[in-house]
Amino acid sequence: MKNKDIGHLRKSYDKSKLSLADVNFQPMEFFKLWFDDALNNKNIEEANAMTLTTLGLDNFPKGRVVLLKFFTEEGFIFYTNYKSEKGLSIDYHSKVGLSFFWPPLERQVIIKGEIEKISSEDSDNYFSSRPRGSQISALVSKQSKVIKSREILEEKMDLMEKKYITKEIKRPKNWGGYLVKPKSVEFWQGRANRLHDRILCILVKNSWDIKRLSP
Repeated sequence: MKNKDIGHLRKSYDKSKLSLADVNFQPMEFFKLWFDDALNNKNIEEANAMTLTTLGLDNFPKGRVVLLKFFTEEGFIFYTNYKSEKGLSIDYHSKVGLSFFWPPLERQVIIKGEIEKISSEDSDNYFSSRPRGSQISALVSKQSKVIKSREILEEKMDLMEKKYITKEIKRPKNWGGYLVKPKSVEFWQGRANRLHDRILCILVKNSWDIKRLSP
């Protein structure tokens, strides 16, 4: 297969700018401003899509897209199967990375943090709010495990739908939420001529130290 030359692909970034004063030692409050911009942008379909990077049992890092479901001053919450590859990786190494990229805004946010499970009560409450099909899927799928065919999944889905047609579906114990508590948050704003704005916020003894990075 002949490699296609993509070295000529480039884009000029010129939609906005970013200063230390904008962040003002409050990275989570500033994140909310940027997140709201992304949420309200008609050209961004999933503003809450973020890449979660973990260190696996094989000592290789792996990134995959998950969906942010809630955030506060304390951190970022998402949900998954605790026995999945990512769940086992989190058990193995509790330091993770998150990143958001919103191309129409020419913005990126990069987070390093420590991760922990949220309470069973909070996981129960969120699970009960999910569409019924998603609830059943959480029962059916042994996430990340090898299967012989998709038909096996679909057959299990049909059986579970019949089994729970008149029953309440309770959250499986191997499914729930994680909270990522940020230790650093970097805001990246694309600028012309690759002289991008990068503002790094590092948590030091319960307060944020912020500085500008060279692009």
